Order: sequence, then structure tokens, then C-alpha cells
Amino acid sequence: MGLFIRLLKESFLFAYSSVVANKLRTFLTLLGITIGIFAIISVFTVLNSLEKKIRDSISTLGDDIVYVQKWPWTFGPDYPWWEYMQRPVPKLTEYKELKRRLKLAESVCFSVSTGKTVKYKNNNAENIGIWINTPEFPDIRLFDLESGRNFTSEESDAGRSVCIIGYEIAQKLFDYEYPLGKQIILMGRKITVVGIAKKEGKNMLGGGSLDEMVLLPMNFGRTFFDIRSDRMNPFIWVKAKEGVKVSELNDELIQTMRAIRRIPPLDKDNFSINQASLLAKGIDQIFFMINLTGWIIGGFSILVGGFGIANIMFVSVKERTRIIGIQKALGAKRYTILVEFLYEAVILSLTGGVLGLLLVYIGTLIAKWFADFEVAMTFGNILRGLLISGIIGVVSGFLPAWTAARMNPVDAINTHF
Repeated sequence: MGLFIRLLKESFLFAYSSVVANKLRTFLTLLGITIGIFAIISVFTVLNSLEKKIRDSISTLGDDIVYVQKWPWTFGPDYPWWEYMQRPVPKLTEYKELKRRLKLAESVCFSVSTGKTVKYKNNNAENIGIWINTPEFPDIRLFDLESGRNFTSEESDAGRSVCIIGYEIAQKLFDYEYPLGKQIILMGRKITVVGIAKKEGKNMLGGGSLDEMVLLPMNFGRTFFDIRSDRMNPFIWVKAKEGVKVSELNDELIQTMRAIRRIPPLDKDNFSINQASLLAKGIDQIFFMINLTGWIIGGFSILVGGFGIANIMFVSVKERTRIIGIQKALGAKRYTILVEFLYEAVILSLTGGVLGLLLVYIGTLIAKWFADFEVAMTFGNILRGLLISGIIGVVSGFLPAWTAARMNPVDAINTHF
């Protein structure tokens, strides 16, 4: 065992000295594998970061929340869009009936939304999301306040002109002023700011983050917005009680909505029941195909780097043919020669892989600095890059190493170039 370890050590040192002695050849070989690892790991790093961002956005929808809407979130290949067009939108009266009838629901909320310009003194914030909700909104859509408070039940019931603004809205409109107690102007109405939502960051689904939202109580918002309009995207969201399966809530919700709308037993539903799991399934399928494409594209880059290592190793074997013959004449075994050249190939490949990973890391720092999108290298991607590099080194170097190991010592020593 000790002799085997010593031989491995000597083979490693011999391979290392060969790599250092041939700097230009080593550089050209490293360049190919570096580009290959950079290409494949950068693709997976961006995809993983994008997938995480999207899944985090989906998680804000809630795993235990069901949405009653006119349109479904996912469609089949041949969906009857004309039937969806004729559907009625959810109504405030239906929200009240669901709140009264549902047994498996913890909270029921009715919401509408639109985009408008909000003003404060000489500052304007254009196309800002206006989200109008019934009092149950904080129970279903959890969020933290940077400062201030939520609406009181008296303010909601009486339709007081109060609002909660997002973090970005506060920055755009108030500069260095303290927003609480100030009045913003929306469609000519003065509305008092009672709360500021804590910064949440951008949502990949669009509209989910409260950063650029103005929240209004329903009884106030309905006085100057048509909450029955399709353009306001009215919907009802229902949160399941603790311990209740979403599938059970779905069944009760469908039966109750059909009863409220008096849909005959044989007729189709004229509403859609949506939930986060529908989007999650679609995301799984999409990213499976994208990852497969990434492997194919990155595989070609790695293949080029692998051929580069193989060519350089064949050149190295040819240059050292007489040395190989001397080694074998002095008693070196085939596996010693084999391991020596495999070491060299793996050292080259791993070094190129590390350089490729380093370039990817520098790229993530640049992305964080210049783009509003967080890209991070995961431990899995680092391990993947090193593993791919090692495998490419073994595969690319095996045939040259096998050729060197099987050389006849007499023929090798007598070789002339």
C-alpha cells in the first residue's frame, strides 16, 4: 500500500512538472476547458437564480390560498376562450355569501386592482398599482409595515379616505419628508397615508410586490372605482383553515359558488379556481426543458474543451515516448504510466474548471452591481463544475494514457523524432 501511494505521488509530481514546463500548451488547453465550464455553469447559475426568483414569487401567492377568478391561470392546448369571455366577474355580493357559507375557510377577501397616477405636491408616481381590498386582506396577504399602522375596522366600514403606500412609492413621492399623516392625491381625491409597507423587492410575476402599490379600503375605493368592471380584475381569495387540505376547500368552494350562481347540475362552471400549485407545476415543466437545453448547449462547449485536452495529451505522449521507454525499462508498471498521464489530464481539466468557476463568480458580482437581479453561485453548481472538469479530464486523457502505458520499452527508447 505504501509503495502504491509513493508511486501515485511520484506520478503526480511528474505530471505537475510537465504541465508547468509547457506553459503555452498548458494555457491553450486551459482556455478550452475554461470556456466550456464557464459556458455551462454560467447557464445553470442564471437559470437557478431565475427559477428561485420565480418560485419565491409564486410562494407569495400562498400554498393554502385559493383564488376565485374569471380566467384560469393555465390553459390547455385547445381552450374555449370564447366561453371564458362570456363569464361574469366575481362580485362583492358573492364574497359576502362565500364568507357566510364556507365552513373550511379561515378568511375570505375581495380585491380589485388598477393602475393610476398618484401625486404629492410637485412629485408624481405614474402607473402605480392601486389595490382595493376588503378588511380581511392582511389576514391572507401577509406583509410587514415599515412604519405606521393598518386600517382600523371603523375606517374600513365607514369608507374613510386612508391608504397604505409601498416602500418605493414613499421614496418617489416624499423624498426626505415623513409620509405618515400626509395626503396624496389620487384621481382628485385627497387620501391620508396611515402606513408604509416594508420593502419586499420586485416580484417576477408582476404586481405581487407591495413596493409600488397603494392599498385602499374597499368601502372607500368603491366610491370612485367601478369594482364590477372587468378592467379592475376583481377576484375573491380564500384561505383554508389550519389542517384543512386545499383540495377539500376547492370542492366546497366549487359547490358553494355553483349554488350562489345557481348553475344547473349539467352546466359547466362559469368561474375558475386557481392556486399556486398550478403555476408551480407549469414552472417545473418549463425549467426541465430549459435545463435540458442548457445541458445540450453547455455539453458542446465541454466537448470542445475535452478534444483539446485529448489532442494535447497525445502530443505530450509523443514528446515523452523515449522517457516512457526508459521508465518501463527500469521496471515501471503499466498502471504507473497510465496514472501519470491521467494525473496530467485531470490537473489540466480541474485547473481550467476552477478558472471557469472563477469567471462565473466574477460575472455574478458584475450582475449584482449593474443589474437589479441577484445571481448567486450555489454549492451544487460549484460541485457540478468541478465534477464535470474531473470527468472530462479522465475521459479525455484515458486514451492517450492507455496508449503510453502499452508502449513496448525497446521500441519507445529507440524512437527518433
